[in-house]
Amino acid sequence: MYRAEIIANQSVQDDIVEVLEENIPGILYTTVPLVTGRGKDDYKLGTATWPETNFMMISYVEDKYKDSLKKIIAAVKEKFPDEGIKLFFVKGE
Repeated sequence: MYRAEIIANQSVQDDIVEVLEENIPGILYTTVPLVTGRGKDDYKLGTATWPETNFMMISYVEDKYKDSLKKIIAAVKEKFPDEGIKLFFVKGE
């Protein structure tokens, strides 16, 4: 089992949720709708100076879905290359 964390611009949240629900049977997840901070290239602080914000999705996925999830997110990143989409995995027990 893996803990998958997806962090991306809020503008692509619906696209990511939709493609995951279509491609990973019975996926369960939690979204944190308003995430602020600093990424590699810029800030997402929800302020007048840095107005954009991110969201975060957390899902625990079985080992057999890890590669599928990586491919799905890679495809979304190709479609939206400037939205700072990141995927992280943590191996669970």
